Amino acid sequence: MKILKRRPRLLILLTVVAAVTVTVVMVIQANKMETLSPREERDRAASGAGVPSGQVDCRKVKCIALTFDGNPGEPTDRLMDLLKEYKAPSTFFLEGRRIHKFPDVVRRIAEEGHEIGDHTWTHAVLTDVSDAQIRDELRRTARAIASITGSEPTLMRPPQGRTDDRVSKVSKELRMAQVLWTVTAKDYETDDTALITERVLTGADRDGIILLHPLHKGIVSAMPSILKALSKQGYTFVTVSQLLAPAEAEPGKIYK
Repeated sequence: MKILKRRPRLLILLTVVAAVTVTVVMVIQANKMETLSPREERDRAASGAGVPSGQVDCRKVKCIALTFDGNPGEPTDRLMDLLKEYKAPSTFFLEGRRIHKFPDVVRRIAEEGHEIGDHTWTHAVLTDVSDAQIRDELRRTARAIASITGSEPTLMRPPQGRTDDRVSKVSKELRMAQVLWTVTAKDYETDDTALITERVLTGADRDGIILLHPLHKGIVSAMPSILKALSKQGYTFVTVSQLLAPAEAEPGKIYK
């Protein structure tokens, strides 16, 4: 009798495990299908397509993209001066809530050839909020950026890199592609300049996307060493959009 009673429970347990396994596999497959590398995107471009005049062609040059996340009060004059010195156009994913407090910084980022992306209004984890809030977080920031630079961003970075089908759907609706990263300095863990530099250089590779946060003190201190070392290794610094050219990022898709 005990064996007979246990059997239904065992069957239920196995059914639940199987269902969870299938779901996990489906999620992994879905994310894999939606994630594209810059090289894959360039290869998908029309044969013979060229990059805009005066722009680097990353099919022929060893490129890497520096990206900076945070509010516009965090990029210091020192950081901006270093990027200018090393001719390192970068991509800044800005939070929206403080944009109007630092219009000169936002303007400088755009005027000096850097790209500006959307990093939500309040740094909300988009997978944890409603579709309406996802839309509001991204749309408010895009409009704030446009009010200063004259153009809305075509790229966004979900906080913590957390995205799902709902985030992808809203991003597509708002005509923004999602950008993750291939290297992180984990600068939120340490201010150790040497360690931050080592992490970046160890992970750096052609067509890589490096995640950095100007908020953390170690980043600005580490930037001279990072820029100098990557330059010596033959890297050309580009924005994320330049990394993808001659292709264009497709709204809703995830790139890393």
